[in-house]
Amino acid sequence: MIEKKSFGKLSDGREVFAFVIKNGRNMQVTLSEYGACITSLLVPDRDGILADVVLGFDDVSGYESPMSAHMGAITGRFAGRIRNGRFMLEGKPVILNCNDGKNHLHGGKGGLHRKLWHGSEQGENSVAFTYESADGEENYPGNLSLCVTYTLDDGGSLCIDYKAKSDKTTVLNLTNHSYFNLKGHEKGAADTQVLRINADRYATVDMEKIPDGAIMPTECTPMDFRTYAVINSRIGFDFIQLRYGEGYDHSFVLNKRERNLLSTAAELYDAESGRHMLVHTTMPALQFYSGNSLEMTEGKGGALYMKRGGVCLETQFIPNAMEHTYFPSPILRADEEYHHITRYTFSVRDIDPKCYS
Repeated sequence: MIEKKSFGKLSDGREVFAFVIKNGRNMQVTLSEYGACITSLLVPDRDGILADVVLGFDDVSGYESPMSAHMGAITGRFAGRIRNGRFMLEGKPVILNCNDGKNHLHGGKGGLHRKLWHGSEQGENSVAFTYESADGEENYPGNLSLCVTYTLDDGGSLCIDYKAKSDKTTVLNLTNHSYFNLKGHEKGAADTQVLRINADRYATVDMEKIPDGAIMPTECTPMDFRTYAVINSRIGFDFIQLRYGEGYDHSFVLNKRERNLLSTAAELYDAESGRHMLVHTTMPALQFYSGNSLEMTEGKGGALYMKRGGVCLETQFIPNAMEHTYFPSPILRADEEYHHITRYTFSVRDIDPKCYS
């Protein structure tokens, strides 16, 4: 069942609509046309009590604010940082607008998170958002047609299906930037939750949090989440990558038998509520961001979002991949289809504390 309602007006007067999808398990997701954004996600705990497990704001004005931190939004054209906002494409330089000091971050100041998409209902449990990104937007080449479809099924899964096509060769790296806190968005630190990432390797970063080209093993480091671990059990270790990232802000290279196969990327678990989230994706990497730069921002219902009050599990290509040609390629050729799928499945579990540290 889908409900369409007003989500407020932008500063230029344009009205923004939100879509509410409900499933047969009492789950509910709310999606905004601004940023094609997840604004709310209600999930039951082991006692059937619902909590909103994504950080966000009450109406569109919060998402338009400079303090929005990309909450819940579709991020692009290129998620993550690009060094100096420059790369070579088909032998020619592309020079993007820079919005993170001298670097380009998450598609730029006017990235897809700042765009008003068009939402439309697709049957009883899906909403599609479309946007036409013009050639030269944030200096990216190509007229780019985008469609992102959210589906909430009765099995407890929220699926995000990304499709795009460009009339020029370009680069594209789309993801969703939701901050998850399985205790509830207003319940403080999320780093007390348990995480598993299906990755033997990760991309190291430099002092600017940009991948420096090295792919290193996670084994015997605080980056090893191949088995369940409480996030804050190692986030304070004296490890150079944690110092550079001010916590976790790293791309993990997923263990995949086949590049475009929908396979397990990660699990997030909250022992208090029993809520469990399983992440599957067709993408080659997962950016784990532990919410290090969140400040005391006022969110939904007057909640104050603290540092590490939510964690991001962003399925994508490795940031800055154009600089390192041995990374999986984010190049989208003219008239080829970009397509990837990410699925978040929610359930209730009881994982024995002996299984994690």
